Amino acid sequence: MTPLTDVPLSVLDLSPICVGGTAAESFRNTLDLAKHAERLGYARYWLAEHHGIPGVASAATAVVIGQVAAATARIRVGSGGIMLPNHAPLVIAEQFGTLASLFPGRIDLGLGRAPGGDPRTARALRRGLGSSGDTFPHDLEELRAYFRPGGPGNGVHAIPGEGLGVPVWLLGSSDFSAALAAQLGLPFAFASHFAPDLLHEALALYRRHFEPSDVLDRPRVMVGVTAVAADTDAEARRQFTSVQQAFLNLVRGTPGLLPPPVESMDDLWGAAERMHVERMTACSAVGAPDTVRRRLAAIVESTGADELILTANLYDHAARVRSYELIAGA
Repeated sequence: MTPLTDVPLSVLDLSPICVGGTAAESFRNTLDLAKHAERLGYARYWLAEHHGIPGVASAATAVVIGQVAAATARIRVGSGGIMLPNHAPLVIAEQFGTLASLFPGRIDLGLGRAPGGDPRTARALRRGLGSSGDTFPHDLEELRAYFRPGGPGNGVHAIPGEGLGVPVWLLGSSDFSAALAAQLGLPFAFASHFAPDLLHEALALYRRHFEPSDVLDRPRVMVGVTAVAADTDAEARRQFTSVQQAFLNLVRGTPGLLPPPVESMDDLWGAAERMHVERMTACSAVGAPDTVRRRLAAIVESTGADELILTANLYDHAARVRSYELIAGA
């Protein structure tokens, strides 16, 4: 089993908008955290596409990726992920071809098939595209073809993009993308930081059916983890209540701005709600540095992950930066 010290750690950021804050402040915090992540030795800095969620500012994901890449020098920057059914594949090829041309060797394209928002928002995003999760394999093949020399052979060309071979990851929280990634020989990232139920089944399927490709000769797995570190277990648990409240609001169908931490969640949720939130956040590492290190090591041991991507949507930006510093040091 790979020891934790040999497993790269990366950052997943949603550019959270906090109660009392603005999207502009969130983006400034994202750029600051990215600079710290690069200094601390994190491997990647990925942004996630979500739409219509008041507490998430990273909707125009490619735009934010460009800003993060421009503010850093070495760390890989990418999407975790672009929700491909929301877009024409050619548009994504042009966007990421542009990014790869501006920042050679540093851009990743992680792709998912969920809408990243509510049904009405999804319909607005897909207006005129006719794309859905059912067409994801076809859309994926079209997108990848735009990155090949000569393009897909249909007379349509992604300029820039053609011939750049932008690295593609498939993201998922079920076995669908796991099976597709295995079939195509692509790296696979599992969204266990919010949907851990099928983590082990999806990884087993991916590894069992993996077919080597010109991209990979063996499976490569990234596992998403909510990771919150502080000087003490108690303080980390307190900071984590912002994450728990955000999930509670999602469970209730009332997503909002990221709330400040509280001393206790006891008066905020019912027993069924608590069970639901704890299930969604089961793949988390929360505590003092040694506590987090042991939990991350246990996740690596149980999943065989080749890489962990850590997310921490904390209300206090200084606490979020400190969390990533403590984890890197541990």
